[in-house]
Amino acid sequence: MKVVIPGGTGQVGTILDRALTAEGHDVVLLTRSPRGARQVRWDGSTLGDWAEHISGSDVIVNLAGRSVSCRYTAANLDAMMRSRVESTRVVGEAIARAARPPRVWLQMSTATIYAHRFDAANDEHGGLLGGDEPAVPGYWAYSVEIARNWEAAQEQAATPHTRKVALRSAMVMSPDRGGVFDVLSRLARLGLGGPVAGGRQYVSWIHDRDFVRAVRFLIARDDLAGAVNLAAPNPLPQREFMRELRSAWRMPVGLPATGWMAEIGAFALRSDTELLLKSRRVAPGRLTAAGFAFTCPHWPAAAGELVRRRRRQRCDPSTDRTGRSPAG
Repeated sequence: MKVVIPGGTGQVGTILDRALTAEGHDVVLLTRSPRGARQVRWDGSTLGDWAEHISGSDVIVNLAGRSVSCRYTAANLDAMMRSRVESTRVVGEAIARAARPPRVWLQMSTATIYAHRFDAANDEHGGLLGGDEPAVPGYWAYSVEIARNWEAAQEQAATPHTRKVALRSAMVMSPDRGGVFDVLSRLARLGLGGPVAGGRQYVSWIHDRDFVRAVRFLIARDDLAGAVNLAAPNPLPQREFMRELRSAWRMPVGLPATGWMAEIGAFALRSDTELLLKSRRVAPGRLTAAGFAFTCPHWPAAAGELVRRRRRQRCDPSTDRTGRSPAG
């Protein structure tokens, strides 16, 4: 099948491209900075020659959007909003104008849309959307607004012949360099991977191979549309999450950090404490109900498998920063 992936050169796009290409599918990546034969230039906001690849394709997986790994300044939050909404809108326009529109449009979203909570997991049916939680930083509500507008842009697109799915994804864990697992592993190996602000906040995650399998599953299931949570079924508190990651790396020590220490660390990493402090307790209700079986449902085993793969990559000088060989 032909798969077009706007924003496909980032971490998640690399994971998906690698898997689908290995299976023999025709994968086209839309990117602002094309470097290969399968990469096509677009600007993420206006129609152009790239739209020709939409007509006749089978699947669109739109991953475009400014990275959340940054300081949450007003300018960066605005860039996150615009990059997500505008890219989704223009993908919808391209599908609407296609002579042969794709049969399914998978649109990246985020588990951040759910409320910061500790008492119960958020699934697609009874989960609480965030934005009005008490005693949390005000800008957290803007992150939820970004997610809502992101999904609304897909919902409002006039694409009657194309099934639409919003992927409310948790953090995708892969051994590739530069990804979230790599960053957390570095902290764990340095002995800095202890509980942050008490460590009660839940961490939701999904193993990269389960992410790919879930995408395949949603492509095949014509009966599934709308929001779908992509998260392993066993989120766990940050304290336990990092303890298991340290164990996988055989690091016995993990220094704890207070909230203000987390602020300093996030500033140094040019990131933001929302990524550390918001409790994302997400359950894959619709996937599970539809019969999807996770190969890595539990973090201890998943962390161990990822660490083994990361070690193999560190020993192989032929891999680039994405974990692929230059020929890949």
